[in-house]
Amino acid sequence: MIELHNVSFGYQRGKPLYGGLTLTLSPGSIYGLLGPNGAGKSTLLRLLSGLLYPKAGTVEVNKFVPGHRHPAFLEDLFLVPEEFYLPAVRIRQFVDSNAPFYPRFNREQMAGYIREFGLTDDQKLSELSYGQKKKILIGFGLATNTAVLLMDEPTNGLDIPSKSQFRRLVAGAVNENRTVIISTHQVRDLEALIDPIVILSERGIALKASVEEITARLWFGMLPELDNKRPILYSERAVGGYAIVAENPMGEPSRLDLERLFNAVQAEPDRIKNLFSSTYANV
Repeated sequence: MIELHNVSFGYQRGKPLYGGLTLTLSPGSIYGLLGPNGAGKSTLLRLLSGLLYPKAGTVEVNKFVPGHRHPAFLEDLFLVPEEFYLPAVRIRQFVDSNAPFYPRFNREQMAGYIREFGLTDDQKLSELSYGQKKKILIGFGLATNTAVLLMDEPTNGLDIPSKSQFRRLVAGAVNENRTVIISTHQVRDLEALIDPIVILSERGIALKASVEEITARLWFGMLPELDNKRPILYSERAVGGYAIVAENPMGEPSRLDLERLFNAVQAEPDRIKNLFSSTYANV
């Protein structure tokens, strides 16, 4: 269980990034962490991993305070950062050097990922492309089998087939005891993977809800022309008419569009908050 209570944080005095941020995340899910630039997605992952410390409030990850950097905490959490450095060693050497820090690391699982990526463990990391290096780091993170896996923009640098591969491997590595949080701008890449959705804004948590809750309250679809028959939250011109996000009082079925959901939250934050007010009691 991950719990943040009244967390405040800022990089500059008098310019808080968060103020009173409260959030609860339960194991067994792949959370999608969305938000505009500067909303604090990467910062939140660093707070959870103990690389940053809240100015006020509390952060707990599986009963540990991340900032204390307790060994039992560190061996059960892995962070795949957006920017990373890998040493100029062979893949095998990288695995041998780092695997002992994670008691549940599965070498057979990692070997499977390496084969899946079309690589061999005697290849040098320095000779791999950026995308290949990122896949090795993602594979290593999955093979740690830590209770908490954090990924910051993991699909940046991956080509289209690799993004499909990423979704499949992550989905197969999650169980009821593991919490995965993926921070991303690439919402189209992860639309079929992440659930629930957490959207940050300058005011804190703009939305936290499951896909089922979102599609129960919102309708995503196309209209040939805009009209007043639906309470529209967001619309954009598209081929054949308008793509819209509207309130869904009749509970009509529709397919979630993450990009348009994100835009609707930015356009109508107060209406979204009112629509999902019952979910905020448990954020």
